[in-house]
Amino acid sequence: MYRILCFGDSNTWGYDPETGDRFDHHTRWPRHMAGLLGSGFEVIEEGMNGRTTVWDDVVEDHMSGLRYLTPCLRSHKPLELVLIMLGTNDLKDRFNVTAFEIAKSVERLVQVIKASATGPGQQAPAVLLIAPPPLVDSPGGGNPGFSPRCQGMEKSRAFACCYAARATESGCYFFDAGSVIATSPVDGVHLSAESHRILGAALAAQVRLIRHSTAKRH
Repeated sequence: MYRILCFGDSNTWGYDPETGDRFDHHTRWPRHMAGLLGSGFEVIEEGMNGRTTVWDDVVEDHMSGLRYLTPCLRSHKPLELVLIMLGTNDLKDRFNVTAFEIAKSVERLVQVIKASATGPGQQAPAVLLIAPPPLVDSPGGGNPGFSPRCQGMEKSRAFACCYAARATESGCYFFDAGSVIATSPVDGVHLSAESHRILGAALAAQVRLIRHSTAKRH
């Protein structure tokens, strides 16, 4: 069984910008990806609303991805592959960090995974680093945690370039989610049901390529 951990925030958890509820089991991108991959794959959802890369949130507790990552890896081992899509919540005003700093923070998570020995045979799992799609303008004013929106949108547009550089530096796989989907204008932060399905299909293709690539090396 090829076991995959999807580690992310509300856009991995499946937050519906229309209702504020969670998308159903068949819509969320990790589950949609699992359905397309079929038998022989196990997909573990580890998304949480508000999760950051490394930052402790003074407004909401337990949001640091770094603090939870190692226990999470140990809980679910052995893992062949870890998908990380984080960074959007780091754009909130209270963190006051640049796109480069956010990319460096997510690279730290990659380093934790690579040193974790939570893959088969006590090896490290492979890592696919996913750059979240940029924030977009929302006619309704968007999510208040991300105001002033223009600053967050500008930073988020640099994610793909910054994350790609960090993936190369850390020797992991990379995918730009913004190359296949856009954030919903309903709130400017979260993904629509259609975007979940598109992203799930795109990532299923990436997982197959990674599995083939790692199998060839072994």
